Amino acid sequence: MKRKLATTVFALAVGLIAQTASAASEGGGHLQHAGVNARDVAAVQRGAKWFVNYCLSCHSAQYMRYNRLVEDLGLSEDQVMNNLVFSDAKIGETMDIAMRPEQATAWLGKAPPDLSLSARSRGTDWLYTYLLTFYQDESGGWNNLMLPNASMPHVLWQLQGIQKPVYAEHGDEAVVDHLVVDTPGLQTPEEYAQTARDIATFLDYLSEPAKLQRKSIGIWVMLFLAAFALVAYALKAEYWRDVH
Repeated sequence: MKRKLATTVFALAVGLIAQTASAASEGGGHLQHAGVNARDVAAVQRGAKWFVNYCLSCHSAQYMRYNRLVEDLGLSEDQVMNNLVFSDAKIGETMDIAMRPEQATAWLGKAPPDLSLSARSRGTDWLYTYLLTFYQDESGGWNNLMLPNASMPHVLWQLQGIQKPVYAEHGDEAVVDHLVVDTPGLQTPEEYAQTARDIATFLDYLSEPAKLQRKSIGIWVMLFLAAFALVAYALKAEYWRDVH
């Protein structure tokens, strides 16, 4: 039984290492630290604004309801409906899109993925870096260092501008060394980095909305356990005092 359990644990560890290596080799970009803090309500609010304006037309967030934004982000129903809902959806409905999967497949070649759990599956640093590393290649199409040959266009190009690659020789082939802004956007590089960080922050919140409440409750639980440990030790000492 012990040998079987050890074999299972070893197989899981090997599988996790292989999965991590595969994910790391998926793109050629280097992860940049996002510095995301899902407890920063202002950043989550800004990220929600960018998300519904630039992402929600193609990517759904079908596990999130609009009224949850009211509860967690300190917004009123009117603020959510007037600023974050651009369809006929009601406050209690999920953040879905009008485009059906079969329509998306016919028009785009592939249905865009739901982003409800993207921060948990990819990580906020990956999402942040992905939003920063779109560039226009020699064919005039969009490409990305983190996800090469992705079919997604750079929907935020007006904010960031157009980046072009600078190549370096790597053996017998040229690889992208870094990106430079060829056509400036509406935002400065620092402002766009903050926009990307806000979107990653909202996606982090989106992937686990209970995280904010869970961590707050967790602090009190740990304090209670620490206090209870003292009481339990004192009670044990009292019970065993006459024995010794």
